[in-house]
Amino acid sequence: MTENDRNIPGLRFLQIDVFAERAGGGNPLGVVFGADDWSDADMQRFAAWINLVETTFVLAPSDARASYRLRIFTPVKEIPFAGHPTIGSAHAALEIGRVVPHDGGLLQECGAGLLPIRVEGEGASRRLYVQAPAARVLHSGTDDALLRAVLGDTRLGALPPAFVEGGRRWWVAEFADEASLRAWKPDHAAILALARAGDSLGLCCFARASAREEKNAVARAADAKNGYKVVVRAFPAGVGIVEDPASGAANGLIAAYIAQREPQGTLARGYRVSQGREMGHDATIDVSIDARADGDATVWVGGRSHTIIEGAIKTRVA
Repeated sequence: MTENDRNIPGLRFLQIDVFAERAGGGNPLGVVFGADDWSDADMQRFAAWINLVETTFVLAPSDARASYRLRIFTPVKEIPFAGHPTIGSAHAALEIGRVVPHDGGLLQECGAGLLPIRVEGEGASRRLYVQAPAARVLHSGTDDALLRAVLGDTRLGALPPAFVEGGRRWWVAEFADEASLRAWKPDHAAILALARAGDSLGLCCFARASAREEKNAVARAADAKNGYKVVVRAFPAGVGIVEDPASGAANGLIAAYIAQREPQGTLARGYRVSQGREMGHDATIDVSIDARADGDATVWVGGRSHTIIEGAIKTRVA
C-alpha cells in the first residue's frame, strides 16, 4: 500500500472507460489499489459484486523489474491476461501517480508474465499500448464441427478460421464483409459449446472495413488517417460474457494471425479497429505490428482511456 492509498478512507477505486476516443464509448473497467492483503476470495467476491466485465487489483510487484503486479478478475473467475484491463489499469496507475514511466514505458507483471506497456503522450491525449503475448496458431480451417455449427452458412473472408493461443485462447474467423459482420445474430449457446470444448474464451470475428467510394478525396484521406480499417466483434462465452465492447487480447491475436498469413498485406504493419457499435458502444483500438528478423511479428494493442469515477472502497464484500 502506498502513501497515497493511506491518505484516503478505505482503498482507492477508479472506474475507467478503456479504448475510447470519447468518454463512454469504450469498455468499463474497475481498478482497485491497495488491496495487497486481500485474499483470492476477497478479490473474486468484489469482482462479482461490482459485476463489470473485468475488475483489476494493482499490487506491489514480486519482480523488482516490474512497475506493479496486476490481477484480473471477471465476475466468475481470475484470468491471466486481458488487453482492456491491462491498458485501463496502467492508465489508472499513471493517473493517480502510482507509477512513473521509464524510457517511455511501464512493465506489468501478471499471469501472462512481464508485459511491456508503451506510453505515448500525457494527460487527456495519452495513449497506452501493451505488447501482446506471443501468439501461435493451434489449428486452422473449418473442419471443426462445433465451429461449423456456430458459423453456419456465413460467407467467410480471405483467411480461414483459426484456433489461436497467446495469453488467451480464441477462435478467430474473418467474415466476407463489414455489413454481414455487423448484422450477424450469433447462436450464443453454440459459441459456449465451442469455447468449452477447447478451453477458450470463445469466438472473435473480424472483417475488413468497407470501401467508402462515395467520399471525396479529402474525406477519403481523412478516413485513411483516422478511420478504422478492421471491424471486430468478440463473444467470450467461455467466461460468461455474451459480447465484449472492446477486446485487447482478441485484437492482439487477430493481428498476429493477419501478420503471419499476410506478411506483405495492407494490414501487416498495423491498423485501427472499430468495435462495440452493435451493442451501443464505439470503441477505437489501435494495432501496431513490428516485423521481427525471425519472420514473426510483435503486436502492440492500445488506445485512449478516460477516468469516469474515482473514490474509495470502505469494506470488503462478504
